[in-house]
Amino acid sequence: MKNFQDRVAVITGAGAGIGRALALELARNGARLALSGRSLDNVAETAALCAEAGGVARPYRLDVTDRAAVYAHAAQVQADFGNANLLVNNAGVSLTANVDELSWEDFEWIVGINFWGVMHGTKAFLPQLIASGDGHIANVSSMFGLAACPSQSAYNATKFGIRGFTDALRQEMKIAGHAVGVSSVHPGMIKTGIAWKARAGAGRDRDALAANFDRLAKTSPESAAKTMLKGIRKDRAQILIGADARFIALLPRLFGPGYQKIITAQMKKEVA
Repeated sequence: MKNFQDRVAVITGAGAGIGRALALELARNGARLALSGRSLDNVAETAALCAEAGGVARPYRLDVTDRAAVYAHAAQVQADFGNANLLVNNAGVSLTANVDELSWEDFEWIVGINFWGVMHGTKAFLPQLIASGDGHIANVSSMFGLAACPSQSAYNATKFGIRGFTDALRQEMKIAGHAVGVSSVHPGMIKTGIAWKARAGAGRDRDALAANFDRLAKTSPESAAKTMLKGIRKDRAQILIGADARFIALLPRLFGPGYQKIITAQMKKEVA
């Protein structure tokens, strides 16, 4: 997909952050946008901004954990726009907790949104993408879908799962000869509000964790969106966003499982 002009782009989690920045960038490139999120007000605001930028966008309220709702959304998008060309499974949440701190409720919450949300979106829209003759799927994982980090076990599980699923899907599309590119997207720390909406294990100060995330985050959502679209145009299997993501990606390549010693040592310093 070299050109986004008149292409139908579907973005989940479009109410803020990377999703909103990506929608605006696609609007400037002439895409027609189906934007969804849990808060219809937030998504409607994104759609209005896209219209101001000269784009065509419709907002939809969507809970990506609800399989039937996602399939209904795919049918509605097809009725409103025709077959989708680009799907960005972007909706995601964060959770900081050691395994022994994790509640089953929190674990199911993050798996439902991060992992099942991507599965539902991909399965629901894949027939349209294949039928379009010019499709692409971008599933948003994380730099922690490349290397594990203590206190991020549940988040790691979802993001590693997205990467494995996406890599296999990419190979399947090529074997079948379908004109559908597939990319896993691995952002580092992006200056969004995700940390302030995150959950944390019992006894952890979520606000302090969010403030620390904000201090470390260096990449803007706008820069992330441009990097993602560049990667989609080049049909990259992995799209790394930010210097921190590129660094994390190097660790397993250079040290194999030994990368865990490096991260463990750094995290010990953080909590010392």
